Amino acid sequence: MLHFHIHRMRIKRISVRSSGGAYSVVCGTGVLQRCSQEISALGKFSAVHVVSSPRVWRAVGKQVERGLRGTDAPTLHRVNDAEAAKNLQTVESLARSLVKSGADRKSLLVAVGGGVVGDVAGFVAATYLRGVTLIHVPTTVVAQVDSSIGGKTGVNLPEGKNLVGAFYPPALVLSDPQTLRTLPEREFRGGLAEIVKHAIIADREMFTMLEKHLEKLQRRDSHLLAELIPRNAAIKARVVSRDERESGLREILNFGHTFAHALESLTHYRRYQHGEAVAWGMMCAALLGHEVGITRADDVSRMVSLVRRLGPLPPWPKLPESAFVETMRADKKARDREIRFVLTPRIGKAASYAHLPLSAVERVLRFAPHFFCDSPRCAESAERHLGKNDG
Repeated sequence: MLHFHIHRMRIKRISVRSSGGAYSVVCGTGVLQRCSQEISALGKFSAVHVVSSPRVWRAVGKQVERGLRGTDAPTLHRVNDAEAAKNLQTVESLARSLVKSGADRKSLLVAVGGGVVGDVAGFVAATYLRGVTLIHVPTTVVAQVDSSIGGKTGVNLPEGKNLVGAFYPPALVLSDPQTLRTLPEREFRGGLAEIVKHAIIADREMFTMLEKHLEKLQRRDSHLLAELIPRNAAIKARVVSRDERESGLREILNFGHTFAHALESLTHYRRYQHGEAVAWGMMCAALLGHEVGITRADDVSRMVSLVRRLGPLPPWPKLPESAFVETMRADKKARDREIRFVLTPRIGKAASYAHLPLSAVERVLRFAPHFFCDSPRCAESAERHLGKNDG
């Protein structure tokens, strides 16, 4: 079990093993002030190129620029960080911007932003001149606890999410919880879904803590964030160090994501923020686990209850179950179009399952819209559904 002291706001270094060598995730308040020292420890670079979005740069650009003093003046490249813009056109646009700026193989790319900026900049770093050094400066909850760690980069196609990409580990990740202060409320709440996910798959004690202190976390309590960001980063680091290329164990990080990716794809990446789709997906995965006899009803109830407390979600789309099933068959985890789901035998543990009955998946998809129905009749229906085959 990973323990961190809540009252000590100090910088923590978490090591991640990768095929390209070990790298550090450096977490803590004030980490951005150390940018130039951390970069100089990596070696000499011909130029520093910062990739960010206009919105993120307005919020944290001055902090990053202050932290980069002492390095050569960085060149800023702005990209659209909407999920709908996470595509090959944005990759080409950024690569051409680097060419025009004279970026060479000794250049350093610094991705400043959330998951979309990290995914696009990471994929460009992996492929521009066949690879340049990459640093992540994640500025969202999702990016700090999840997407910046592990070297997965990728962009979407109209047919599905993250279908084009590369495994390309960064040289360094710098996570400063202070950057979360400027996050819009909806984005912050959505990001908490990834923290709940880590608790469900790997840390029962943290799940109980979240049940107890969720409202405090939603108020962005700095002491709680100072504990939870590195605790979650350490969970992600431990998993990806053991399975960098998603050949086995790493699949557990996709709890809720098979449903979530289908939701995002079917709504053209415009209705849900990623964390919101994951929140829906986790409730579906919890219920699917119950339907196939893997997850106990009381654990399903706790998971659904905690996810619902994260706040309102954009509604479930009015689409046939067959559309979801077809989209899930195109998911990158599917093998021979056999859909794979990550389910939890109990809170704190997870595993990947295939060959689940399609009828169970379809029942979950039919029931899904009721997760956020607040009428008493709806609540009774949910209770009956969870209790019907539990003795």
